[in-house]
Amino acid sequence: MDPWGSAAPAPPTCSLSDVMSEELARQLEEENQPYEYPDTTSDLMLAQMLQMQFDREFDDQLRREEKKFNGDSKVSISFENYRKVHPYEDSDSSEDEVDWQDTRHDPYRAEKPQTNPRRGFTGKGKNITTKHDEVMCGRKNTARMDNFAPEVHVGDGLGMDLKLSNQVFNSLKQHCYSEQRRSAKLHEKKEHSTAEQAVDPRTRLLMYKLVNAGVLENINGCISTGKESVVFHADGGSLEEQPVPDEVVLKVFKTTLNEFKNRDRYIKDDYRFRERFSKLNPRKVIRLWAEKEMHNLARMKKAEIPCPDVVLLRKHILVMSFIGKDHVPAPKLKDAELSAEDMKNAYYQVLHLMQQMFQECNLVHADLSEYNMLWHHRKVWLIDVSQSVEPTHPHGLEFLFRDCRNVATVTTGFLLGNVAS
Repeated sequence: MDPWGSAAPAPPTCSLSDVMSEELARQLEEENQPYEYPDTTSDLMLAQMLQMQFDREFDDQLRREEKKFNGDSKVSISFENYRKVHPYEDSDSSEDEVDWQDTRHDPYRAEKPQTNPRRGFTGKGKNITTKHDEVMCGRKNTARMDNFAPEVHVGDGLGMDLKLSNQVFNSLKQHCYSEQRRSAKLHEKKEHSTAEQAVDPRTRLLMYKLVNAGVLENINGCISTGKESVVFHADGGSLEEQPVPDEVVLKVFKTTLNEFKNRDRYIKDDYRFRERFSKLNPRKVIRLWAEKEMHNLARMKKAEIPCPDVVLLRKHILVMSFIGKDHVPAPKLKDAELSAEDMKNAYYQVLHLMQQMFQECNLVHADLSEYNMLWHHRKVWLIDVSQSVEPTHPHGLEFLFRDCRNVATVTTGFLLGNVAS
Protein backbone atom coordinates (compact mmCIF):
# COMPACT_ATOMS: atom_id res chain seq x y z
CA MET A 1 0.00 0.00 0.00
CA ASP A 2 1.35 3.42 -0.98
CA PRO A 3 1.63 5.59 2.23
CA TRP A 4 1.49 8.82 0.20
CA GLY A 5 -1.35 7.79 -2.08
CA SER A 6 -5.05 7.86 -1.50
CA ALA A 7 -6.54 5.11 0.57
CA ALA A 8 -8.25 2.24 -1.30
CA PRO A 9 -12.03 2.19 -0.98
CA ALA A 10 -13.32 -0.17 1.64
CA PRO A 11 -15.22 -3.25 0.37
CA PRO A 12 -18.97 -3.01 0.67
CA THR A 13 -20.38 -4.49 3.82
CA CYS A 14 -22.89 -7.32 3.75
CA SER A 15 -26.06 -7.04 5.71
CA LEU A 16 -27.03 -9.64 8.27
CA SER A 17 -30.03 -10.65 6.21
CA ASP A 18 -27.86 -11.54 3.21
CA VAL A 19 -25.59 -13.68 5.36
CA MET A 20 -28.52 -15.56 6.91
CA SER A 21 -30.33 -16.18 3.59
CA GLU A 22 -31.34 -19.76 2.83
CA GLU A 23 -30.25 -19.48 -0.84
CA LEU A 24 -26.65 -18.68 0.10
CA ALA A 25 -26.61 -21.57 2.53
CA ARG A 26 -27.73 -24.04 -0.12
CA GLN A 27 -25.12 -22.73 -2.55
CA LEU A 28 -22.32 -23.17 -0.03
CA GLU A 29 -23.55 -26.63 0.81
CA GLU A 30 -23.49 -27.69 -2.87
CA GLU A 31 -19.98 -26.34 -3.37
CA ASN A 32 -18.65 -28.21 -0.34
CA GLN A 33 -20.02 -31.60 -1.36
CA PRO A 34 -17.41 -34.33 -0.68
CA TYR A 35 -15.70 -35.89 -3.75
CA GLU A 36 -16.94 -39.34 -4.48
CA TYR A 37 -13.97 -41.53 -5.24
CA PRO A 38 -14.51 -44.55 -7.51
CA ASP A 39 -14.82 -47.91 -6.00
CA THR A 40 -11.32 -49.34 -5.46
CA THR A 41 -12.25 -52.44 -3.59
CA SER A 42 -11.88 -54.53 -6.75
CA ASP A 43 -8.30 -55.42 -7.75
CA LEU A 44 -9.29 -55.43 -11.45
CA MET A 45 -10.70 -51.92 -11.23
CA LEU A 46 -7.58 -50.70 -9.42
CA ALA A 47 -5.31 -52.29 -12.05
CA GLN A 48 -7.28 -50.70 -14.89
CA MET A 49 -7.05 -47.29 -13.26
CA LEU A 50 -3.27 -47.64 -12.79
CA GLN A 51 -2.86 -48.82 -16.38
CA MET A 52 -4.88 -45.86 -17.68
CA GLN A 53 -2.75 -43.44 -15.69
CA PHE A 54 0.42 -45.12 -16.97
CA ASP A 55 -0.82 -44.91 -20.59
CA ARG A 56 -1.57 -41.22 -20.24
CA GLU A 57 1.86 -40.51 -18.82
CA PHE A 58 3.42 -42.54 -21.64
CA ASP A 59 1.46 -40.55 -24.24
CA ASP A 60 2.57 -37.29 -22.62
CA GLN A 61 6.19 -38.34 -22.89
CA LEU A 62 5.68 -39.51 -26.47
CA ARG A 63 4.15 -36.19 -27.41
CA ARG A 64 7.15 -34.31 -26.01
CA GLU A 65 9.52 -36.58 -27.96
CA GLU A 66 7.52 -35.98 -31.14
CA LYS A 67 7.67 -32.22 -30.71
CA LYS A 68 11.40 -32.33 -29.98
CA PHE A 69 12.10 -34.60 -32.98
CA ASN A 70 10.18 -32.50 -35.53
CA GLY A 71 11.28 -29.10 -34.28
CA ASP A 72 10.58 -26.36 -36.84
CA SER A 73 10.73 -28.70 -39.84
CA LYS A 74 8.05 -28.27 -42.48
CA VAL A 75 7.87 -32.04 -42.85
CA SER A 76 6.90 -33.67 -39.56
CA ILE A 77 6.71 -37.26 -38.39
CA SER A 78 3.80 -38.46 -36.27
CA PHE A 79 4.06 -40.96 -33.41
CA GLU A 80 0.31 -41.49 -33.42
CA ASN A 81 0.59 -45.22 -33.99
CA TYR A 82 2.71 -45.66 -30.84
CA ARG A 83 0.29 -43.99 -28.44
CA LYS A 84 -1.50 -46.07 -25.84
CA VAL A 85 -4.74 -44.06 -25.73
CA HIS A 86 -6.61 -43.38 -29.00
CA PRO A 87 -7.60 -40.72 -29.73
CA TYR A 88 -5.18 -38.63 -27.73
CA GLU A 89 -7.25 -36.43 -25.45
CA ASP A 90 -4.84 -33.49 -25.15
CA SER A 91 -3.85 -33.48 -28.82
CA ASP A 92 -4.04 -30.16 -30.64
CA SER A 93 -5.27 -31.88 -33.79
CA SER A 94 -8.96 -31.93 -34.53
CA GLU A 95 -10.97 -35.10 -34.82
CA ASP A 96 -11.84 -34.11 -38.36
CA GLU A 97 -8.18 -33.78 -39.38
CA VAL A 98 -7.33 -35.83 -42.47
CA ASP A 99 -4.56 -38.39 -42.26
CA TRP A 100 -2.84 -37.83 -45.61
CA GLN A 101 -0.98 -41.12 -45.45
CA ASP A 102 -4.13 -43.18 -45.11
CA THR A 103 -6.39 -41.11 -47.36
CA ARG A 104 -6.06 -41.58 -51.09
CA HIS A 105 -8.23 -38.63 -52.05
CA ASP A 106 -7.35 -35.06 -51.15
CA PRO A 107 -10.60 -33.32 -50.12
CA TYR A 108 -9.11 -29.90 -50.91
CA ARG A 109 -7.96 -30.84 -54.39
CA ALA A 110 -9.73 -28.99 -57.18
CA GLU A 111 -11.91 -31.04 -59.41
CA LYS A 112 -10.14 -31.71 -62.69
CA PRO A 113 -12.04 -32.07 -65.92
CA GLN A 114 -12.57 -35.56 -67.21
CA THR A 115 -10.20 -36.33 -70.05
CA ASN A 116 -12.07 -39.20 -71.71
CA PRO A 117 -15.71 -40.32 -71.84
CA ARG A 118 -16.20 -43.44 -69.77
CA ARG A 119 -18.06 -45.29 -72.52
CA GLY A 120 -16.06 -43.93 -75.47
CA PHE A 121 -18.78 -41.39 -76.22
CA THR A 122 -21.19 -39.09 -74.45
CA GLY A 123 -24.45 -37.54 -75.40
CA LYS A 124 -27.12 -38.66 -77.84
CA GLY A 125 -28.07 -37.89 -81.38
CA LYS A 126 -26.59 -34.69 -82.72
CA ASN A 127 -24.96 -33.89 -79.38
CA ILE A 128 -22.88 -37.09 -79.29
CA THR A 129 -19.20 -36.61 -78.42
CA THR A 130 -16.66 -39.35 -79.19
CA LYS A 131 -13.10 -39.90 -77.99
CA HIS A 132 -11.85 -38.23 -81.19
CA ASP A 133 -13.37 -34.91 -80.20
CA GLU A 134 -10.86 -32.03 -80.37
CA VAL A 135 -11.54 -30.91 -76.81
CA MET A 136 -11.29 -34.44 -75.42
CA CYS A 137 -8.06 -35.12 -77.34
CA GLY A 138 -6.60 -31.85 -76.07
CA ARG A 139 -7.33 -32.78 -72.47
CA LYS A 140 -5.98 -36.26 -73.01
CA ASN A 141 -2.70 -34.85 -74.39
CA THR A 142 -2.46 -32.57 -71.38
CA ALA A 143 -2.90 -35.53 -69.03
CA ARG A 144 -0.21 -37.48 -70.91
CA MET A 145 2.35 -34.78 -70.13
CA ASP A 146 2.58 -36.26 -66.63
CA ASN A 147 4.52 -39.15 -68.21
CA PHE A 148 7.39 -36.84 -69.18
CA ALA A 149 10.69 -36.99 -67.32
CA PRO A 150 10.63 -35.62 -63.74
CA GLU A 151 12.98 -32.76 -64.65
CA VAL A 152 10.44 -31.45 -67.16
CA HIS A 153 8.08 -29.07 -65.34
CA VAL A 154 4.70 -29.31 -67.05
CA GLY A 155 2.63 -27.52 -64.41
CA ASP A 156 -1.01 -28.19 -63.57
CA GLY A 157 -2.39 -28.28 -67.09
CA LEU A 158 -5.46 -30.28 -66.16
CA GLY A 159 -6.34 -27.90 -63.36
CA MET A 160 -6.27 -25.02 -65.83
CA ASP A 161 -8.24 -27.10 -68.35
CA LEU A 162 -5.39 -26.80 -70.87
CA LYS A 163 -6.01 -28.40 -74.26
CA LEU A 164 -3.01 -29.40 -76.39
CA SER A 165 -3.36 -30.33 -80.01
CA ASN A 166 -1.65 -33.44 -81.32
CA GLN A 167 0.94 -31.36 -83.18
CA VAL A 168 1.92 -29.38 -80.10
CA PHE A 169 2.01 -32.46 -77.88
CA ASN A 170 4.22 -34.39 -80.34
CA SER A 171 6.61 -31.44 -80.58
CA LEU A 172 6.86 -31.23 -76.79
CA LYS A 173 7.37 -34.97 -76.55
CA GLN A 174 10.17 -34.93 -79.13
CA HIS A 175 11.81 -31.97 -77.41
CA CYS A 176 11.77 -33.76 -74.04
CA TYR A 177 13.35 -36.87 -75.52
CA SER A 178 16.03 -34.80 -77.26
CA GLU A 179 16.83 -32.98 -74.02
CA GLN A 180 17.09 -36.28 -72.17
CA ARG A 181 19.57 -37.65 -74.70
CA ARG A 182 21.58 -34.43 -74.66
CA SER A 183 21.67 -34.41 -70.86
CA ALA A 184 22.78 -38.05 -70.82
CA LYS A 185 25.60 -37.29 -73.26
CA LEU A 186 26.75 -34.31 -71.21
CA HIS A 187 26.71 -36.44 -68.07
CA GLU A 188 28.69 -39.16 -69.82
CA LYS A 189 31.21 -36.64 -71.06
CA LYS A 190 31.56 -35.10 -67.62
CA GLU A 191 32.02 -38.44 -65.89
CA HIS A 192 34.43 -39.99 -68.41
CA SER A 193 36.44 -37.10 -69.81
CA THR A 194 39.23 -34.81 -68.74
CA ALA A 195 38.51 -31.20 -69.62
CA GLU A 196 40.84 -28.22 -69.78
CA GLN A 197 42.61 -27.84 -66.43
CA ALA A 198 40.17 -30.30 -64.85
CA VAL A 199 39.97 -34.02 -64.32
CA ASP A 200 37.12 -36.47 -64.30
CA PRO A 201 36.13 -38.27 -61.07
CA ARG A 202 38.04 -41.47 -61.90
CA THR A 203 41.25 -39.57 -62.59
CA ARG A 204 40.77 -37.52 -59.43
CA LEU A 205 40.45 -40.75 -57.45
CA LEU A 206 43.75 -42.02 -58.90
CA MET A 207 45.44 -38.77 -57.90
CA TYR A 208 44.06 -39.06 -54.36
CA LYS A 209 45.38 -42.60 -54.13
CA LEU A 210 48.88 -41.40 -55.05
CA VAL A 211 48.71 -38.90 -52.21
CA ASN A 212 47.31 -41.43 -49.74
CA ALA A 213 50.01 -43.94 -50.67
CA GLY A 214 52.71 -41.38 -49.85
CA VAL A 215 54.05 -41.17 -53.39
CA LEU A 216 53.04 -37.49 -53.41
CA GLU A 217 52.88 -35.07 -50.53
CA ASN A 218 50.34 -32.81 -52.21
CA ILE A 219 49.22 -31.66 -55.65
CA ASN A 220 49.66 -27.93 -56.16
CA GLY A 221 47.88 -27.17 -59.42
CA CYS A 222 47.92 -27.13 -63.20
CA ILE A 223 51.03 -25.75 -64.92
CA SER A 224 50.40 -26.66 -68.55
CA THR A 225 47.65 -27.87 -70.86
CA GLY A 226 47.88 -29.39 -74.30
CA LYS A 227 45.79 -31.11 -76.91
CA GLU A 228 46.27 -34.52 -75.34
CA SER A 229 47.21 -33.98 -71.71
CA VAL A 230 47.10 -31.78 -68.63
CA VAL A 231 50.24 -31.34 -66.50
CA PHE A 232 50.06 -30.78 -62.72
CA HIS A 233 52.81 -29.82 -60.31
CA ALA A 234 53.17 -31.82 -57.09
CA ASP A 235 55.53 -32.29 -54.15
CA GLY A 236 57.24 -35.67 -54.13
CA GLY A 237 56.87 -38.20 -51.35
CA SER A 238 58.60 -41.58 -51.11
CA LEU A 239 58.70 -45.00 -52.77
CA GLU A 240 60.25 -48.22 -51.57
CA GLU A 241 61.86 -49.07 -54.91
CA GLN A 242 63.39 -45.68 -55.76
CA PRO A 243 63.67 -42.15 -54.41
CA VAL A 244 61.09 -39.59 -55.45
CA PRO A 245 62.28 -36.08 -56.44
CA ASP A 246 61.20 -33.18 -54.26
CA GLU A 247 59.23 -31.71 -57.16
CA VAL A 248 57.40 -33.84 -59.69
CA VAL A 249 54.79 -33.41 -62.42
CA LEU A 250 51.72 -35.48 -63.17
CA LYS A 251 51.01 -35.79 -66.86
CA VAL A 252 47.33 -36.72 -67.10
CA PHE A 253 46.35 -37.88 -70.56
CA LYS A 254 42.91 -36.59 -71.45
CA THR A 255 40.34 -39.32 -71.59
CA THR A 256 38.43 -37.67 -74.45
CA LEU A 257 38.82 -39.58 -77.68
CA ASN A 258 38.57 -36.68 -80.13
CA GLU A 259 42.30 -35.99 -80.33
CA PHE A 260 43.43 -39.59 -80.20
CA LYS A 261 41.17 -40.83 -82.98
CA ASN A 262 43.18 -38.83 -85.50
CA ARG A 263 46.55 -39.85 -84.07
CA ASP A 264 46.20 -43.61 -84.01
CA ARG A 265 48.79 -44.00 -86.78
CA TYR A 266 51.51 -43.18 -84.26
CA ILE A 267 50.73 -46.30 -82.27
CA LYS A 268 48.84 -48.83 -84.37
CA ASP A 269 51.79 -49.24 -86.81
CA ASP A 270 54.39 -49.41 -84.02
CA TYR A 271 55.40 -53.05 -83.77
CA ARG A 272 55.86 -52.71 -79.99
CA PHE A 273 52.14 -52.01 -79.50
CA ARG A 274 50.59 -53.28 -82.71
CA GLU A 275 49.18 -56.49 -81.25
CA ARG A 276 47.80 -54.85 -78.15
CA PHE A 277 46.28 -51.98 -80.09
CA SER A 278 44.00 -54.22 -82.11
CA LYS A 279 42.63 -55.95 -79.02
CA LEU A 280 41.91 -52.94 -76.82
CA ASN A 281 38.93 -50.67 -76.80
CA PRO A 282 39.46 -46.99 -77.65
CA ARG A 283 39.59 -45.83 -74.03
CA LYS A 284 42.33 -48.27 -73.10
CA VAL A 285 44.42 -46.96 -75.99
CA ILE A 286 44.88 -43.79 -73.94
CA ARG A 287 46.65 -45.84 -71.26
CA LEU A 288 48.81 -47.22 -74.05
CA TRP A 289 49.92 -43.67 -74.89
CA ALA A 290 51.12 -43.16 -71.31
CA GLU A 291 52.95 -46.47 -71.37
CA LYS A 292 54.56 -45.62 -74.69
CA GLU A 293 55.89 -42.31 -73.38
CA MET A 294 57.30 -44.08 -70.33
CA HIS A 295 59.25 -46.55 -72.50
CA ASN A 296 60.51 -43.81 -74.82
CA LEU A 297 61.72 -41.70 -71.89
CA ALA A 298 63.51 -44.74 -70.47
CA ARG A 299 65.42 -45.17 -73.76
CA MET A 300 66.33 -41.51 -73.88
CA LYS A 301 67.48 -41.49 -70.26
CA LYS A 302 69.70 -44.48 -70.95
CA ALA A 303 71.36 -42.49 -73.74
CA GLU A 304 71.80 -39.53 -71.32
CA ILE A 305 69.52 -37.25 -73.31
CA PRO A 306 68.16 -34.37 -71.18
CA CYS A 307 64.55 -35.38 -70.47
CA PRO A 308 62.29 -35.97 -67.42
CA ASP A 309 62.87 -39.01 -65.21
CA VAL A 310 59.97 -41.43 -64.97
CA VAL A 311 58.85 -42.00 -61.39
CA LEU A 312 55.62 -43.96 -61.69
CA LEU A 313 52.88 -44.93 -64.14
CA ARG A 314 49.27 -45.41 -63.01
CA LYS A 315 46.91 -46.12 -65.90
CA HIS A 316 46.79 -42.83 -67.85
CA ILE A 317 48.75 -40.80 -65.25
CA LEU A 318 52.52 -40.53 -65.70
CA VAL A 319 54.55 -39.15 -62.77
CA MET A 320 57.84 -37.57 -63.85
CA SER A 321 60.55 -35.34 -62.42
CA PHE A 322 59.95 -31.59 -62.59
CA ILE A 323 62.11 -29.52 -64.94
CA GLY A 324 62.37 -26.21 -63.15
CA LYS A 325 62.92 -24.90 -59.64
CA ASP A 326 60.74 -23.75 -56.73
CA HIS A 327 57.43 -24.44 -58.46
CA VAL A 328 58.53 -22.38 -61.49
CA PRO A 329 58.69 -24.54 -64.64
CA ALA A 330 61.42 -24.10 -67.19
CA PRO A 331 60.22 -22.01 -70.15
CA LYS A 332 59.46 -23.55 -73.48
CA LEU A 333 61.93 -22.72 -76.24
CA LYS A 334 59.31 -20.53 -77.91
CA ASP A 335 58.97 -18.43 -74.72
CA ALA A 336 62.62 -18.32 -73.67
CA GLU A 337 64.49 -15.07 -74.19
CA LEU A 338 67.70 -16.22 -75.85
CA SER A 339 70.58 -14.21 -77.10
CA ALA A 340 72.10 -14.88 -80.51
CA GLU A 341 74.81 -16.98 -78.89
CA ASP A 342 72.34 -19.00 -76.85
CA MET A 343 70.17 -19.54 -79.91
CA LYS A 344 73.16 -20.83 -81.84
CA ASN A 345 74.05 -23.22 -79.01
CA ALA A 346 70.45 -24.36 -78.73
CA TYR A 347 70.32 -25.06 -82.47
CA TYR A 348 73.39 -27.29 -82.37
CA GLN A 349 72.14 -28.98 -79.22
CA VAL A 350 68.85 -29.85 -80.94
CA LEU A 351 70.70 -31.31 -83.92
CA HIS A 352 72.83 -33.42 -81.60
CA LEU A 353 69.77 -34.59 -79.65
CA MET A 354 67.98 -35.62 -82.85
CA GLN A 355 71.06 -37.55 -83.89
CA GLN A 356 71.27 -39.27 -80.50
CA MET A 357 67.62 -40.23 -80.59
CA PHE A 358 67.97 -41.70 -84.08
CA GLN A 359 71.25 -43.55 -83.59
CA GLU A 360 71.36 -44.50 -79.91
CA CYS A 361 67.67 -44.66 -78.95
CA ASN A 362 66.39 -45.83 -82.33
CA LEU A 363 63.63 -43.24 -82.09
CA VAL A 364 62.18 -40.35 -84.07
CA HIS A 365 60.50 -37.65 -82.00
CA ALA A 366 57.74 -37.20 -84.61
CA ASP A 367 56.48 -33.93 -83.06
CA LEU A 368 59.61 -31.86 -82.50
CA SER A 369 59.01 -28.12 -82.31
CA GLU A 370 59.69 -25.14 -80.06
CA TYR A 371 56.60 -26.17 -78.06
CA ASN A 372 58.10 -29.54 -77.01
CA MET A 373 61.56 -28.29 -75.98
CA LEU A 374 62.42 -26.59 -72.68
CA TRP A 375 65.34 -24.26 -71.92
CA HIS A 376 66.83 -25.04 -68.50
CA HIS A 377 70.34 -24.38 -67.20
CA ARG A 378 71.40 -23.28 -70.72
CA LYS A 379 70.44 -26.71 -72.04
CA VAL A 380 67.64 -27.97 -74.29
CA TRP A 381 65.38 -30.59 -72.69
CA LEU A 382 63.08 -32.78 -74.78
CA ILE A 383 59.57 -33.52 -73.56
CA ASP A 384 56.34 -35.02 -74.92
CA VAL A 385 57.60 -38.18 -76.58
CA SER A 386 54.39 -40.23 -76.40
CA GLN A 387 54.07 -40.15 -80.19
CA SER A 388 57.74 -40.98 -80.87
CA VAL A 389 58.26 -43.99 -83.15
CA GLU A 390 61.11 -46.09 -84.42
CA PRO A 391 62.68 -45.37 -87.84
CA THR A 392 61.27 -48.68 -89.13
CA HIS A 393 57.76 -47.30 -88.68
CA PRO A 394 55.91 -46.95 -92.03
CA HIS A 395 55.85 -43.17 -91.51
CA GLY A 396 59.12 -42.92 -89.55
CA LEU A 397 61.16 -41.11 -92.22
CA GLU A 398 58.23 -38.82 -92.98
CA PHE A 399 58.09 -37.81 -89.32
CA LEU A 400 61.87 -37.28 -89.26
CA PHE A 401 61.70 -34.97 -92.26
CA ARG A 402 58.93 -32.98 -90.62
CA ASP A 403 61.02 -32.60 -87.42
CA CYS A 404 63.99 -31.32 -89.42
CA ARG A 405 61.79 -28.83 -91.28
CA ASN A 406 60.29 -27.55 -88.00
CA VAL A 407 63.73 -26.97 -86.46
CA ALA A 408 65.00 -25.21 -89.58
CA THR A 409 61.89 -23.01 -89.71
CA VAL A 410 62.29 -21.92 -86.10
CA THR A 411 65.98 -21.11 -86.56
CA THR A 412 65.36 -19.15 -89.75
CA GLY A 413 62.60 -17.14 -88.12
CA PHE A 414 64.84 -16.24 -85.19
CA LEU A 415 67.69 -15.14 -87.44
CA LEU A 416 65.40 -13.04 -89.61
CA GLY A 417 64.00 -11.41 -86.49
CA ASN A 418 67.47 -10.46 -85.28
CA VAL A 419 68.42 -9.03 -88.69
CA ALA A 420 65.23 -6.94 -88.77
CA SER A 421 65.90 -5.60 -85.29
